[in-house]
Amino acid sequence: MIDPQDERLSLVRQCALVGIARSSFYYRPSGESGENLRLMRTMDELHLNCPWYGSRQMARALRRMGHRVGRKRVRRLMRVMGLRSVAPRPNTSRRAPGHRVYPYLLRDLAVSRPNQAWCADLTYLPMAHGFLYLVAIMDWYSRKVLSWGLSTTQDTVFCVHALQEAVERYGTPEVFNTDQGSQFTSSAWTGELTAQGIRISMDGKGQWRDNVFIERLWRSLKYECVYLHAFADFGEARDGIGAWVRYYNGERPHSAFGGLTPAEVHAGAQCLDLTA
Repeated sequence: MIDPQDERLSLVRQCALVGIARSSFYYRPSGESGENLRLMRTMDELHLNCPWYGSRQMARALRRMGHRVGRKRVRRLMRVMGLRSVAPRPNTSRRAPGHRVYPYLLRDLAVSRPNQAWCADLTYLPMAHGFLYLVAIMDWYSRKVLSWGLSTTQDTVFCVHALQEAVERYGTPEVFNTDQGSQFTSSAWTGELTAQGIRISMDGKGQWRDNVFIERLWRSLKYECVYLHAFADFGEARDGIGAWVRYYNGERPHSAFGGLTPAEVHAGAQCLDLTA
């Protein structure tokens, strides 16, 4: 009989050899109780609507909604979900040891064409019986989703794979912007960008509006897709999100572009004149 632990270790080694995230092979249960998963689903929606909530305010809001929770529990769940308050905090200048933080380059940059600047972000996805993490690479000018990936953990590997996929399909941008999350300050991520000759830009600490376009993407994705379907497993989430991304890119008119879709703008189409 094969020892399950030996089998898992063998799988991890195989994934490392071929450069594939182990989350691509199977869905691993989250380990949180059903009560915590329901609470995390509510916290996710609260964070979308009030991104300035820290653990104290989040706990207060949840108690007003009838949940019996303390700040310690909320703080732990926010850490699991990767939620961070956008409010200023003490010691914001303190950085993770060995992780360089880059300046924000988009504030004074006139982004006027596709593939001039890209951005990326990571978000938590609630499901019926667990949760996943989603990363997306977006073109700043056209708002087109260039690539995306799912994982059961907040690792860096699946983020780098999404970056490599976007570069393979569309070439390289001049500037790439992210937040200061550990995945995006890691040497694996920044090294990939540097090797491609891409200038690295990062949001100011707590400045979620510096990456506002992809924050709006998460809101649309969750309300139009994730919250409606409560995906049961990794496969359902992959298929459902893939269908929504295709709809968002190719069919969903964008108000900023006079009725054109992100794919049409990225391809170089001119905005429609809706007043004619």
